[in-house]
Amino acid sequence: MPFTEAREARDPHPAAGPAAERVRRYLGVRHTTLSLAEPLSAEDAMVQSMPEASPAKWHLGHTTWFFEAFVLTALRPERTPFHPAFGYLFNSYYVAAGPRQPRPERGLLSRPSLGEVLTYRARVDEEIAEALERGMPDGIADILELGLHHEQQHQELLVTDVKHAFAQNPLRPAYRPEPPRRAGAPAPALSWLERPAGVHALGAAGAGFTFDNERPRHPVAVPAHALASRPVTAGEWLAFMEDGGYRRPELWMSDGWAAAARQGWCAPLYWLEDGGRWDQFTLGGVRPVDEAEPVAHVSWFEADAYSRWVGARLPTEAEWELAAAAAAPDGTFLEDGRLHPAALRPREGVSGPRQLLGDVWEWTASAYAPYPGFKPLGGALGEYNGKFMVSQLVLRGGSCATPRSHIRPTYRNFFYPDARWQFTGVRLARGP
Repeated sequence: MPFTEAREARDPHPAAGPAAERVRRYLGVRHTTLSLAEPLSAEDAMVQSMPEASPAKWHLGHTTWFFEAFVLTALRPERTPFHPAFGYLFNSYYVAAGPRQPRPERGLLSRPSLGEVLTYRARVDEEIAEALERGMPDGIADILELGLHHEQQHQELLVTDVKHAFAQNPLRPAYRPEPPRRAGAPAPALSWLERPAGVHALGAAGAGFTFDNERPRHPVAVPAHALASRPVTAGEWLAFMEDGGYRRPELWMSDGWAAAARQGWCAPLYWLEDGGRWDQFTLGGVRPVDEAEPVAHVSWFEADAYSRWVGARLPTEAEWELAAAAAAPDGTFLEDGRLHPAALRPREGVSGPRQLLGDVWEWTASAYAPYPGFKPLGGALGEYNGKFMVSQLVLRGGSCATPRSHIRPTYRNFFYPDARWQFTGVRLARGP
């Protein structure tokens, strides 16, 4: 495999100093992506298992194209692109940046080879590192910072897209060996954390990177409510299934009931029934469902039906963010290497909500819409978030495949309500 050559194209540990630290951070993010792709064969890396997913090779090329198109071209407009066709092959949805390969057909790109894509990454990394050492204008440095967070998003997508692809293979291959499992203790009992009504600020403020959809910070009236102390577990979901949750139309939104019937939903994605026992496909292979773990890979429709079954509801993103602002991050992230949600461990003296950050993205009841006063970025990068603010639902908190340095309490993820291939789970709320 050519991954070693790509990693060694430039020394990832330059000398000390501010410029060296900028180079080190850039290369660190880029090398994380390579490490996630390294267990894959060239054949693995070009599989596209559904239109919503992308091949790993495309993720490697697209994230590189982002830096070439939006950073290097801004620094040197006269620069000749690495390959004249790569703008077409690796543009995702930036209409202003030109035509692109149709999304459902990314898996047809047997060429360029994986080796050629890795060479492309190495060449662009060389140029970016040299530019960082010389110093970048603030506006272009801001775009590079956006590109690093964009790449971290694609790190999670690479993992979840590979999981979906491998799950379609009758061999059910493991992406990498499963980490040791935790002792089979039950999850702590669910409790309810009450909050009185009030007006609170929602959204990002102050220094530090945030996406444009997290701004501006604005006041929101939040009614009195209660938030569950932890996510819904796989064992609690089993009880929902055993009570006919997938067969009771009164629990479901009309579109959700239709989606469940059309796609044959009877359990979370990747759950497999075996002689009355439920197993699940993980990136470490097939293993029994652990009832203490947070349930994952459920759609908003399923989350909403479950909340109605249990006599609760999904939280709004304002309710969720209020709780997360004061909560300690105690979940599982990409760096932990599990790539699967972990059962919650009891902690003495902790009274606040647990696992708000990490393990599973938590569906909210909030539509993905602009905050009052929202202003997208200028140019093609204005297409990054704003044009998707319709027909999707907000998720909060990150997952076991999210880089720890990428997530924060104000982060807004968004997917269509029938999406299941991400590590999506459920936290309940009660109140008006």
